[in-house]
Amino acid sequence: MQRRTFLSTSALAAANLKLLADLPMPMTTLGKSGLQVSRYVVGGYHMAVQGEDEGIRIIHRAMDLGVNFFDNAWLYHDGKSEEIYGKAFAGGLRQKVILMTKAHKYSKAEAMSQLEDSLRRMKTDYLDLWQCHQVVEHKEVDQILGPGGSLEAFVQAKKEGKVRHIGFTGHRDPTVHKRLLEATDAWETVQMPVNLIDPHFNSFIENVIPLARKKGVGIIAMKSNAMGAIGKNKIAKIEECLRFAWSQDVDVVVSGAESTGQLEQNVAVLKSLQKMSKQEISIMLHRTKQGPYGPKIENYKAKA
Repeated sequence: MQRRTFLSTSALAAANLKLLADLPMPMTTLGKSGLQVSRYVVGGYHMAVQGEDEGIRIIHRAMDLGVNFFDNAWLYHDGKSEEIYGKAFAGGLRQKVILMTKAHKYSKAEAMSQLEDSLRRMKTDYLDLWQCHQVVEHKEVDQILGPGGSLEAFVQAKKEGKVRHIGFTGHRDPTVHKRLLEATDAWETVQMPVNLIDPHFNSFIENVIPLARKKGVGIIAMKSNAMGAIGKNKIAKIEECLRFAWSQDVDVVVSGAESTGQLEQNVAVLKSLQKMSKQEISIMLHRTKQGPYGPKIENYKAKA
């Protein structure tokens, strides 16, 4: 590449990045929680993949682009992801974001212990959203809802002001989600896989989203790329995955980024988003049903 061409390309890239930053971030209300959040949520797992410094750069760049909603979980990288957030949101930045993390223990005592760990790691005295993490089996639902279960911890933490809102997540079985939603009106959010092969097998889009909407629960989409499997198997491009997810009846999409470049690409899809029409969605689903789907791609789902 000649130097003039390089300079021209670099200038164009810089102009595009400025335009990306200047465009407004699409915002929404996260169901009955009432939280005003960006429709893009930074995934917490990826914060520690490329190291602390890069994680902090991703977080600060996301804020520059208008993102205010950040995902995390107690178990990500043995707490390292939460610690990175604690450092990134120092100096008064904590009050400018909607901060979420999760606990994967299902007894009251263990969940409360994980909450205290999370607050300490992230250097905050409250969470905007605390979610019961990766509920995948009905025996876990039994424990959560039963005497001394983690639902008691979630309700208590909210009463004490340690968390503002509560929800749950999972990725294996839509019937688990439906049971949790039907059991109590305490939940304010639900997080689930939403992608362009989900409707072909054990579908969360078909089986959970309508119930969540009926109950006014905020819907957080995840695994838009099926943990990378859709892209790796050349089923669809990342842009298609994100556009499809945002075109469903969801409030926000959680997507991880391992560099500021990946983050900017993800945000660019949202800021230039034209939702898929019903016809486009139908064509997309017809296309994706011709290739591999089900546990071959979404290996986190129950096989039967």
